[in-house]
Amino acid sequence: MITKEMSIGEVVSTHPELIETLMECGLHCLGWPASQAETLEEAAMVHGMEIDEFMNILNEKADKE
Repeated sequence: MITKEMSIGEVVSTHPELIETLMECGLHCLGWPASQAETLEEAAMVHGMEIDEFMNILNEKADKE
């Protein structure tokens, strides 16, 4: 399960199939070193996303893979 406390780097390394989804959600900075330590909750806040909706999207995609 993907949680809002997980870092972007952790999600990318454990669920590489979600890279496209993260990009589609507006996280185009995945390759930036600083973004790797940012939590999903922090990223959602910076990008103006609603965290619960963001988590639902990621977990639905992760469950399908």
